[in-house]
Amino acid sequence: MIFGSHYKLEKNSIALVLAIVVVSGIGGFVEIAPLFTIDDTVEVAPDMRVYTPLELAGRNLYIREGCYACHSQMIRTLRDDVDRYGPYSLAAESKYDHPMLWGSKRTGPDLARIGQKYSDLWHQRHLTNPRDVVPASIMPAYRWLNRNPLDVNNIGAHLQALRKVGVPYTDEMIANAAADMVAQGNPGSVGVQGLMSRYGDATTVRMFDGNNDELTEMDAMISYLQILGRLTDIAYSDSSDATGD
Repeated sequence: MIFGSHYKLEKNSIALVLAIVVVSGIGGFVEIAPLFTIDDTVEVAPDMRVYTPLELAGRNLYIREGCYACHSQMIRTLRDDVDRYGPYSLAAESKYDHPMLWGSKRTGPDLARIGQKYSDLWHQRHLTNPRDVVPASIMPAYRWLNRNPLDVNNIGAHLQALRKVGVPYTDEMIANAAADMVAQGNPGSVGVQGLMSRYGDATTVRMFDGNNDELTEMDAMISYLQILGRLTDIAYSDSSDATGD
């Protein structure tokens, strides 16, 4: 009976077009309707901060090297996920991510809360040769991050582009982007005070790759990994709800 009606519908082009429009309209409404209440459903994170230029450069490297293909940044509400990785991911935590990197592919572990879990040295050794710290790892090595000097020339333009899609970078942040990038990776730099005034006293300033000779891509990558899950404490502010207890 059902197939008979379907065959008749296929023979009538006008009826088929109308049916497609109706079904597409229903599907579109189901997807779009929740957006009308997004202001009421997305959490507010008063302490949310933006990525520093160095952290943003690290995020760009993370994307360039295809890390998102094997690592998600989305802890689900399932008990197994929460027990292994920590509080489940909230939409507010990714409000400044363009593009967002939630994902679902987990050849490697989820990295949404990797920030400050391991030392900078651990990350450097892991990226240089993963088997040095995780013998069973199948992750490729990224040794060139230690050798490649970090390009600081275009970071200001990137901040300016992100401001156009809603990330609240100020004129001062954009103008000082390159200097702030260098300062974050060099604790002895004269620019550290300016960096802290623009991004907050909680900003991590150190030689992430352990080398003070020059700013490398390894500095940027580690700075990004160390801030994952730390841009806001909203997921930890109500830990009883976030863990399902």
